[in-house]
Amino acid sequence: MQGIWTTERIRAAEDRLLAVTPDGELMRRAAFGLAVHAAEMLAEHTGSVSGRRVTLLVGSGNNGGDALWAGAFLRRRNVAVSAILLKPERAHAPGLAALKRSGGKIVSLEDGPQWIRRTDLVIDGIVGISARGPLRADAAALLEHVSSPVLAVDLPSGVDPDTGAVDGPAVVADRTVTFGALKPVHALAPAFCGEVYLVDIGLRPELGEPDLQRLDTADVAAAWPVPGPDDDKYSQGVVGVAAGSATYPGAAVLAAGAAVRATSGLVRYAGHAADVVRGHWPEVIATGSVTDAGRVQAWVVGPGIGTGHEGRDVLRFVLGRGVPVCADADATTIIARSPDVLDARDPDTPLVLTPHAGEFERLMGSPPGADRVAAARSAARKYDAVVLLKGHCTVVAAPDGRALVNTPRGSWLATAGSGDVLSGLVGALLASGLDPWLAAGAAAHVHSIAGSLAADGAPTSASGILGAVPDAIRSVRSLAS
Repeated sequence: MQGIWTTERIRAAEDRLLAVTPDGELMRRAAFGLAVHAAEMLAEHTGSVSGRRVTLLVGSGNNGGDALWAGAFLRRRNVAVSAILLKPERAHAPGLAALKRSGGKIVSLEDGPQWIRRTDLVIDGIVGISARGPLRADAAALLEHVSSPVLAVDLPSGVDPDTGAVDGPAVVADRTVTFGALKPVHALAPAFCGEVYLVDIGLRPELGEPDLQRLDTADVAAAWPVPGPDDDKYSQGVVGVAAGSATYPGAAVLAAGAAVRATSGLVRYAGHAADVVRGHWPEVIATGSVTDAGRVQAWVVGPGIGTGHEGRDVLRFVLGRGVPVCADADATTIIARSPDVLDARDPDTPLVLTPHAGEFERLMGSPPGADRVAAARSAARKYDAVVLLKGHCTVVAAPDGRALVNTPRGSWLATAGSGDVLSGLVGALLASGLDPWLAAGAAAHVHSIAGSLAADGAPTSASGILGAVPDAIRSVRSLAS
């Protein structure tokens, strides 16, 4: 797993490392890595490095110093470097001196726009991880003239480093180079960070355990159940799906289909859409009621069941079976409105809740807000459940405080029925015996890959995402190997 640390932890680790490192050494390491990436971007976008033009947007503090030192290194490769100092009186003095010695040019704020319009690459060194809030007016005005690629130093300026929230003008980077460790912004604000690259400056031994994690392909491949020579349909996991209705059978078809395509050994469906489900998935054992479904090792409940008396009875029955439950869609609304249904649950039985923002607000009484990781952790503690908070970046939190984030591949999952597919994937992994927190995270990872594959650069549907699930699983396994 990729570890992610809050800025408070990062700063504390940096202070410890700085205390045993020669003055300026860490900044020069970081800046050299930044210059290497700047040269790569110049070569990619223009075909050459020597003779190209780079403009530095330089604020006060260490991020500005990183940019200035990187400019000095780029001058060694015959790159024309100009620096626009947003706060000249507070510019990093050693970095500024290094750039001037190398032949770099200092440009006034007033002349900045004409230099930006002619540059081949902009390096954003405006603010660092200590800053909060949107860009100030002078910096925001400069960004209006940017048309070349942008390389952000540590994080895109104007984006909150711990939540990824943006509430005003901010840099949109094509690439972000960070130092020492990943910060929450890199996982939570992919649209602003672009591609994220980590430069090692020796910080890892000072960090301790991460505050947040992100599954990588190898983690998901290792977790995803694959039948072995001694497996049968029962040992692979039997998942029950209580979803849909006679009027709205689509949720049942999508959730059951996802469980089938996630390689569940056996899928049992229970509900009023039994005939439709059988028509789409003849391998599913479909009955009209959860009481007739037979034995399962996990349940998916909620999509399309309604929030009335019958839906409550279905949810209460499922929660009382003593097996892991993924409660999605209408099930989360029922829990919010009638929390007494949770009395049927054995406290030791795993529960995964999968709310979107609106369902989260019903469960918690307020929307997730800017800090979605903290919000998911709070809900996980309140309901003693794993909470998968849907959104552009999916956050998964466990009651014990563990949290992971799944950074998406575009926004293709924002389509009706996509969540039903995700719940089927979660249910299949729960039935296989996987830890609920890991099951939710791995399902979200494969779900996002399936969305990207199905879209292939154009909008897709939930049915398309469902159809791409086997290819997504194959992709994960092939990349991991």
